[in-house]
Amino acid sequence: MVTSNNISPAFQSPLLSGKDEVVEDNVDYKGRPAKRAQSGGWLSASFIIGVEMAEFFAYYGVSANLITYLTGPLGQSTATAAENVNVWSGTAMLMPLLGAFVADSFLGRYRTIVVASVLYILALGLLALSAIIPSFNTFNCENASNSSIPCPPPQLQITTFFFSLYLIAIAQGLHKPCIHAFGADQFDGSDTKECKAKSSFFNWCNVGTCVSVTLALVILTYIQDDLSWGLGFGIPCLVMVLALVWFVLGTVTYRFHSTNDQGQGKPFSRISLVFLKAAKNWRITSSALHVDVENQDVLPHLGSQQFMFLDKALLSPDGSMEEGKVCSRIEVEEAKAILRLFPIWLSCLVYGIVFSQPPTLFTKQGLTMDRFITPKFEVPAASLQSFTSVTIIVFLCMYDRLLVPAARALTGKSSGITMLQRIGTGIFFSILSVLAAALVEKRRLETVKEYGLVESPNAVVPMSVAWLIPQYLLLGVSQAFTIAGLQEFFYDQMPNGLRSTGLALYLTIFGIGGFLSSILISVIENTTGGGSDGDHWFSDNPMKGHLDYFYWLLVGLSAVSFTAFVYFAKGYTYRNKQLLS
Repeated sequence: MVTSNNISPAFQSPLLSGKDEVVEDNVDYKGRPAKRAQSGGWLSASFIIGVEMAEFFAYYGVSANLITYLTGPLGQSTATAAENVNVWSGTAMLMPLLGAFVADSFLGRYRTIVVASVLYILALGLLALSAIIPSFNTFNCENASNSSIPCPPPQLQITTFFFSLYLIAIAQGLHKPCIHAFGADQFDGSDTKECKAKSSFFNWCNVGTCVSVTLALVILTYIQDDLSWGLGFGIPCLVMVLALVWFVLGTVTYRFHSTNDQGQGKPFSRISLVFLKAAKNWRITSSALHVDVENQDVLPHLGSQQFMFLDKALLSPDGSMEEGKVCSRIEVEEAKAILRLFPIWLSCLVYGIVFSQPPTLFTKQGLTMDRFITPKFEVPAASLQSFTSVTIIVFLCMYDRLLVPAARALTGKSSGITMLQRIGTGIFFSILSVLAAALVEKRRLETVKEYGLVESPNAVVPMSVAWLIPQYLLLGVSQAFTIAGLQEFFYDQMPNGLRSTGLALYLTIFGIGGFLSSILISVIENTTGGGSDGDHWFSDNPMKGHLDYFYWLLVGLSAVSFTAFVYFAKGYTYRNKQLLS
């Protein structure tokens, strides 16, 4: 069955010319059957990739340097700012579940993207406005004449800032799961050439988004640090305006999946119903079983012996097989497929904590170090994250051409390594990244004591910020393996009708990871914050504290998580692609 992932002018039907051949179950923007030669393909994908690049540019233009804004203009402590960033990023990464629900159940992907873009523009505009509010409040500030004492931010600025920040989280949550899936919808998965083009589409999307993230990290962080926060937040707003125009211009080229109402459009409802009916029928004995044998015979399900308590959703106490009283075997197996992913998802949560560190504590670490490239040019600390993006670009370009053939020669597998092996490799590199961060921080604190800077919180530690580059590079290698692996794994191992949800589900790893990071920092802050400065892990004086202890804790947690991941991965049975189709 053709999904909204269809496109390719290269296909030639034996009965129809390439110009007139239509793609099954797809329509154009006017609701007419979509012609293969006149819709979809790389032309449509180019519009979508451009929009996705713009969205990443806007999002990272805000998130990458957020901790600097919170500890600077808003005057928050390091620990409070880190918690706020982690809670916000965690919320943002959970929002794609809302986006998938709205798109799959109500608006569809195209309209959801348009709504998300409008919300993005509104939120970024308000964010830029909040950054210039203090300039209208200076005359009311008692400290305005004393440049050494900063004016406290007005309440209007704080309220507007956080409102717009969480509106951005909602907007990207609606945008992210839809734009990627809508782009894949432009390629016909049932056509060999278009199927290969779809694989290339995912690769080019990842390369394109890494390029846009790098530009945001290099350009916007410099503007925000050295020119104006209002301008630094305003440019992403303008970019999203242009992105919306660009997306709408491509409307005439898009393919839209024309789904018949067969119960496949509301995955959340279907899955929830399975759990509800299984719970409702919990007390039913085996003598009351009334199983839909026909559905059972159609699908010889791999792993159907797992989570057999969900089979109770197939039962009806009165023996009735009326629609709505029992779930189908397909629906039950969809629910089981999701549960089988849970141990893998759970063992990746610590990776989500590590993922949260570059825009928070990694950046604060760099703020205290020597960042001058020339006597007059100082590198923004947040721009160091560009090393991660560049590393991802290099590895994604190398992966198919060099790494896969080499791995194929060793393993004999066409993919070189399995999806779980790819994820596990990335988790291992994340441990090395945090290990490097701990060692560098230990060295930084030793340098502080060596030069007698312990009581000089605003001093520059005579230690080059280049010491931080290895931890960013290692994290880039990690993300090239793990994030791409998670995308493929949660897309491939989900039932066909739930793959949009799968893409949203993998993002929750980073959402929950952000919340866990915030909780961890809060617990440590409450535990160590009452002691002396030497015991305080997150001291507002960066020359004191023990950020290295926190990194060592992450090394230990990551090692335990990696061990659990390997255990669950060894016992995981991949879903046969012919099942649940």
